[in-house]
Amino acid sequence: MSDQSTDLRETVRQRYAAAAVKVTEGGAACCGPQPVEVDENFGSALYAADERDALPAEALAASLGCGNPTAVADLHEGERVLDLGSGGGIDVLLSARRVGPTGKAYGLDMTDEMLELALANAAKAKATNVEFLKGTIEAIPLPANTIDVVISNCVINLSTDKPSVFAETFRVLRPGGRVGVSDVVADDSLTPAQRAERGDYVGCIAGALSFTEYREGLEAAGFTDIEITPTHPVADGMHSAIVRATKPASAPAHTSATAESAEECCGVTACCTPGEESSDPALTVTEARSASGCGCQN
Repeated sequence: MSDQSTDLRETVRQRYAAAAVKVTEGGAACCGPQPVEVDENFGSALYAADERDALPAEALAASLGCGNPTAVADLHEGERVLDLGSGGGIDVLLSARRVGPTGKAYGLDMTDEMLELALANAAKAKATNVEFLKGTIEAIPLPANTIDVVISNCVINLSTDKPSVFAETFRVLRPGGRVGVSDVVADDSLTPAQRAERGDYVGCIAGALSFTEYREGLEAAGFTDIEITPTHPVADGMHSAIVRATKPASAPAHTSATAESAEECCGVTACCTPGEESSDPALTVTEARSASGCGCQN
């Protein structure tokens, strides 16, 4: 990773860590958590009233997305869902409700403060079929071919290595699995410099792909049935969009160095699957995870 990419990632991490701290500190105040400051194109207002009413106030306050991916992902009972860049957990908790007790919702985030907030929100929501993982969306700490649906809410545009995000998403999806994300997408006529003029990287604008670039990136990773549908403008020539794609049912089993390392993440083998076991026979799975410090949680 280049120095510039490393710096951008750290800038993004700091912004979202600060947002989580603000929500956490507000939750301890007399007036409750205050929403992170975003304009009307982002945040919890994009969710239906009944969805907002069913969630902890802290999950709503930490919402920074540009859409509602759970409303378009067509989730079904018993499915396994992964949310890329899960933040305070709003989409993980909504997904967990949709897939029910026989399904599972994973949240992946690189920010310790957001993971801590998400775990607290899951406890308040009494959600038992959720798990939050620490890691980056460019190197997903889950085995290949194990996820039915990947969702994300205005996070992929923040990555400085989008080809790796698309490749990793394809890897963890089972054959026939699907993507249903909300993201910011630019008109094809806008150059990267023009996108940067309309907003910064952490504000989900400068890093956005164009419609053609997004489609080509998904195709290069192996996805088919790609649909990119704009929903509302977020800046001149920039749109919140619903992105759908499918991993072909005929796709061969996918393994890679990333997959092999994922199977042994968190101090356990078969990480985050029903067959997981401690890598150290002297430790329980819970003890192994705690000792590894990687953030894998039930």
